[in-house]
Amino acid sequence: MTDSDRGYWDKHAKNYDRSMSLLGRPIPRMVELAGEATRGLGRVLEVAAGTGLVTPALAAGAGEVIATDYSAAMVAALEQRVRDAGVANVRCEQADLYALQFDDGTFDAVVAANVLHLVPDLPGALAALRRVVKPGGRIVVPTFCHDETAVSWIVSRALAVTGFPGHRRFTAKSLQQAVEASGVRVNRTETLPGLIPIAYVEGTS
Repeated sequence: MTDSDRGYWDKHAKNYDRSMSLLGRPIPRMVELAGEATRGLGRVLEVAAGTGLVTPALAAGAGEVIATDYSAAMVAALEQRVRDAGVANVRCEQADLYALQFDDGTFDAVVAANVLHLVPDLPGALAALRRVVKPGGRIVVPTFCHDETAVSWIVSRALAVTGFPGHRRFTAKSLQQAVEASGVRVNRTETLPGLIPIAYVEGTS
């Protein structure tokens, strides 16, 4: 990730949850699906956890969750949400997706929600996720799809004017294709409607 991208998220962490009042229509269903995907698993890694919108749902069903983000301000907000939720099986850490300090095959699942459109090196990001998952482990990568509809196309271009650090605009189809090209076997997809839709993509390594 670039320093300028990190600076953007450090600056906007305090407003992130508020922005979801506009863009967050798909979030509840995304959280539900991610919780289902990780229920009953032992160790789950959450990458780009942000303020922790998904984290409590993962913690409710998994044995242990390590929730990470590369923005210090986001991690502070994440830690607060975890404390407020009263969950004891979550550890919060600052970490860069491209430099995860975990051994190969450490986790039963990795969840990276709404980040793949933000990464500068998409194949490298997907490879980093696959590396830390056990063979046959689950990879959950729901992602905002800025080019899915005419409305989302317009909203995305408006966001770009504000300095939003997006690196690519997916459709649900192009996201699935990118994930499959990385070697992940996609076994569940769902397009979640919203101002900018989210494509829920889940597979196995």
